Amino acid sequence: MRGSYESLVTAQQQFYRESRFADVWVSLVRAPEGLRVSLESIEGVDAADTRVTFFATLDLDDSGIPAQGRFISLPEIGRPALNDIMLRQGRYIAVGAIDEVIVSENFASARNYAPGDSIRVVINGRSRDLDIVGIAISPEHTYAVPPGALYPEDERYGIFWASREALGPAFNMDGAFNEAFVTLTPDANIDAVIESIDALLRPYGGLGAYPRSDQPSHLILQAELDQNRVTGAIIPIIFLGVAVFLLYLVLGRLISTQRGEIAVLKAFGYSDWEVGGHFLMFAVVAVLLGGFIGLVGGIQLGDAYIGMYAQYFKLPNLEYLPSAGLLFFAFISCVLGAFGGAIAAVRRAVLLPPAEAMRPEAPARFEPGIIEKLGVGKLLGATGRMVLRNVTRKPVQGFFSSLGIALSVAILTVGFFMFDSVNHMMDLQFRHIQREDLALTFREILPDTVRYDLANLQGVSRVETYRMVPARLRFGHREDEVVIQGMELNAELRRIINADNREVPVPATGVVLSAMLADRLMVSTGDELIVEMLEGKRRTAKLLVSGVIEDFLGVSAYMNKQALWQLSGEANVISGAFLAVDELSLDDIHRQLKQIPAVTGVASPATMLQSFEEQLAQGILIAAGFLLGFACIIAVGVIYNGARISLSERGRELASLRVMGFHRSEVAWLLLGEQGAITLLAIPLGWLIGYSLSYAIATGLQTDIYRIPFVTEPRTYLLSAVLIVLAAIASGWVVRRRLDRIDLVEVLKTRE
Repeated sequence: MRGSYESLVTAQQQFYRESRFADVWVSLVRAPEGLRVSLESIEGVDAADTRVTFFATLDLDDSGIPAQGRFISLPEIGRPALNDIMLRQGRYIAVGAIDEVIVSENFASARNYAPGDSIRVVINGRSRDLDIVGIAISPEHTYAVPPGALYPEDERYGIFWASREALGPAFNMDGAFNEAFVTLTPDANIDAVIESIDALLRPYGGLGAYPRSDQPSHLILQAELDQNRVTGAIIPIIFLGVAVFLLYLVLGRLISTQRGEIAVLKAFGYSDWEVGGHFLMFAVVAVLLGGFIGLVGGIQLGDAYIGMYAQYFKLPNLEYLPSAGLLFFAFISCVLGAFGGAIAAVRRAVLLPPAEAMRPEAPARFEPGIIEKLGVGKLLGATGRMVLRNVTRKPVQGFFSSLGIALSVAILTVGFFMFDSVNHMMDLQFRHIQREDLALTFREILPDTVRYDLANLQGVSRVETYRMVPARLRFGHREDEVVIQGMELNAELRRIINADNREVPVPATGVVLSAMLADRLMVSTGDELIVEMLEGKRRTAKLLVSGVIEDFLGVSAYMNKQALWQLSGEANVISGAFLAVDELSLDDIHRQLKQIPAVTGVASPATMLQSFEEQLAQGILIAAGFLLGFACIIAVGVIYNGARISLSERGRELASLRVMGFHRSEVAWLLLGEQGAITLLAIPLGWLIGYSLSYAIATGLQTDIYRIPFVTEPRTYLLSAVLIVLAAIASGWVVRRRLDRIDLVEVLKTRE
């Protein structure tokens, strides 16, 4: 996992460097091109570039949600000074060509477009046929998300690059721009640069500059990298710890069965180092073989992991190339860890005096233990009491055996926890919060009366409008930039829901913040924020925090729409709308929406849910599946080896019972019942450890994009227990077959 993280970071940094990825962006209404020089003259700015960008509807020959495209201008001559694109197929746009476009790779792949194809686009209500001359990727769109959506919809959203000469006249941008970006000098103060850019572009409708850390694609990619770094640190430690413990457990039990051999070796003059080295060779062989298999398997898994990332993040030169240092470190860590566990076990053999080792190990006192004295023994038969006493007469050995199985239960619990958390997050977001059928995003703010036009569309049963305004929130010396969403009172289609599935009413006044945003600002309910609007009249006012909610997607701030209008000084304008529609009328509504130039985005929670399941959930569930498989292997290994070693340790005892008249089933019950009791004792301990690990993982995977909820369903604990019991049954069946074939004479002749 660490190798995957390093490969992703290397590919990201190389792409950013080669494309001259910007450090600061700003969107605005319209500014003359001459301001580019002023941008470059700001202290701390190394280079600046401008462009024209807008959204348009794609007139595709299919029904369903209207497809959208973001169009971005390219210079007439030469390549962009910043944020350059990388061609994957085809060619660059010819000089003077106004009907040629380059298409993003994700969209082209999803739609099977290739250079030479054409696509129809609706721009300001007019249809135009554009020729596709190239396929490209961009550092700004390694993860392309359409307006109003949370996850990519490659079949419905694409990035298009066209010449400035073609895009400028389409939206009255001749000699002007509506987006700018800059790179900074190494010693630049980014906050000061952003403040200067805002001051320069505020008269031209500037919406507030933001750094690379807030650029949507980079933000999502960086969040994924941060998550990968956390899991790459936690999970290997867990696995290594389990491996070390298991090696100690198995080797320690093996040494206890070879006391006589140790005594003979020492009696013949072998030193402690030689005897210890003999047993360490068991660990050496296991470590070298396991290390080799682990390196080969790790490289294969890492390559597959990177292949999965390549489907969603378009980065050039993305391949799994673990460094020699990482491979060496991984191997040495495993070797040192394994030898640490082995040495702890071998120490028992080294320190054992020859005279003591020649005597059989003193049997533990076969007397009623604490559990039996509490009255449990009365509920058991003779065989059951023998099993109970065998467990309690070697409490240390029993505890460590139980701990090994408990670790398997813990890993299973963590794996199922990931399933639970993803399912809970999807259910809360897409079935309780986003209850609309369609979410519309407008190209520019429109009067709220548009709701009546939307309500008159055939099949629309309910319309709720919303306003979104970028703002800077301050509390003391802390500040953060967010988008405040103004919602309707008593909204039904888009609601504010807490993590416990409790609806939070939209306050008449004040603002409701997500818990992550509240933590950043260190505010709580009842505190007063200073709000600086970054759009419109850019008013600054005080705003009461009416509530704080736990949510899982994004960093949010919610207000009553009317209160937001009053705060920003706007006259009843909206940014979009939520629609409830008749399912039978969806196709007709989609066709009508394609003809409305103001609509730049149409999102469907059902489509977003599908995208979520295919992307974010896939990565999490693959990791969960890996954990489940690993846990089952550990469980079988611990239980089977424990039973096998117990059979070796107690072979003479069990054979004696057979000779005395015990049936095979009774003897098997004595042996396997002990392992069953240890397994049952391990399950609650494993649940406790798994609960703690799940909480640690949920806490460590907190990002601005999403948070993993700490949710464990009762079935999680039930399934983890059932799998462990099944592993115990399978291991017991194998050991039972060996027990049935035991040679009583040969066993009884031992130690005579």
